[in-house]
Amino acid sequence: MRAFPPERIVCLTEETVETLYLLGQEHRIVGVSGYAVRPKRVRQEKPRVSAFTSADIPKIRALEPDLVLTFSDLQADIAAELIREGVTVMAYNQRDIAGIFAMIRHLGATVGEGAQAMRLADGFERRLDEVATLAQTQARPRVYFEEWDDPMISGIKWVSELVEIAGGLDIFPEHANAGAALDRIVTSEQVITAAPDVILASWCGRKVRPEKICARSGWDAIPAVKSGRITEIKSPLILQPGPAALTDGLDAILAALAPSESTLDDPDQPLHRHLQT
Repeated sequence: MRAFPPERIVCLTEETVETLYLLGQEHRIVGVSGYAVRPKRVRQEKPRVSAFTSADIPKIRALEPDLVLTFSDLQADIAAELIREGVTVMAYNQRDIAGIFAMIRHLGATVGEGAQAMRLADGFERRLDEVATLAQTQARPRVYFEEWDDPMISGIKWVSELVEIAGGLDIFPEHANAGAALDRIVTSEQVITAAPDVILASWCGRKVRPEKICARSGWDAIPAVKSGRITEIKSPLILQPGPAALTDGLDAILAALAPSESTLDDPDQPLHRHLQT
């Protein structure tokens, strides 16, 4: 690193981009992931230098970054190549809400905005506490979150925690602690047996097909399918462990779990009533 705080930062995932914008430090960003969409103006303001598991190393080098921010073992090969090229790399590895708060506070301190980052994280934490307190007074529907459809993969820890905060009961809490997606594979029979009242789906950037979910063998017996409570949550809102998940992602879960008289009283109403677009 040639400057501290770093003056030229490349962000290879969305959550660090959004965090720096929220801290008013977007001027430090010189390159971003192609998946960065928050805030909307980032797509016009910053050059895209990577996908999720691949990156344009020469393009990153040409930007002369003081620091490149990566995420977890999923970007380990990218990080290793950059390190071999003499680039300073910081790899975050947050898999739960506590880790998201820590990432925000650490990144803020790294760019010399520790106090502002503390205020930002504290504000998110207060709001989550308020939502959780209100949810304790309401009925708690059983929730299946599907991160991928083939194989079926259940929600990671921060998603499971947000479901619980919003007032739901994650039907696979034992899988949520597994960071690797392959360790969260579930079977159709397990979902049928768990009988979720609500199905939330976010297929890693691919459009959710509720008709495919309902067509699975035996799923017509699942309460969520009977009542049409199948909701897509867009991946940028819920599958990036950062501010989006704590705000719009949580709001999307709350909307999906909100009780509806029509949902409770008329199980034969149209299937896609709750599909979010």
